[in-house]
Amino acid sequence: MTLIATLLSLLFPACGQSGAAGIAPAPPDFLSHFERPASPNSALAAPAGFTPKPDITLPPYPVPAAALAADLRAIALAAPRTYQLSASADGLELQFVARSAIANFPDLIVARISSRGEMASSLVLYSHSLYGYSDFGVNQKRLRTWLAALDQRLPPAQNRPEGQ
Repeated sequence: MTLIATLLSLLFPACGQSGAAGIAPAPPDFLSHFERPASPNSALAAPAGFTPKPDITLPPYPVPAAALAADLRAIALAAPRTYQLSASADGLELQFVARSAIANFPDLIVARISSRGEMASSLVLYSHSLYGYSDFGVNQKRLRTWLAALDQRLPPAQNRPEGQ
């Protein structure tokens, strides 16, 4: 941990922790009833028609839900300074903590994968900063990076998410 993170931990306790320590997971089924903050420090990727309106609209994925969850988990854990915080019993609701390189600021990423049949699934992915007003686009960049990596793992016929 850097000196900056140590000093910041006096004001922001989670900055003094490592990995996913010090971060409370979002409640179960959080993505079914949350509201976006007014501050510009979050990003949402979801299917068309999702409420609240997503920044990135996602198509259905032509893979079983468990396969999509496994791919997303692998992508998340390969990202720098990203740690798994929790997973539901069925593995379709995942939460991760990503920390900034210098100040160790934590961001919470919540994912929900839903089955849409034997060979189809959908994804809702929400990333937000736990501290601060603005994230300087970090959360949306993270989602776009993860979604691009997911797209590389999917069958070639997969449509790319809107805006990518």
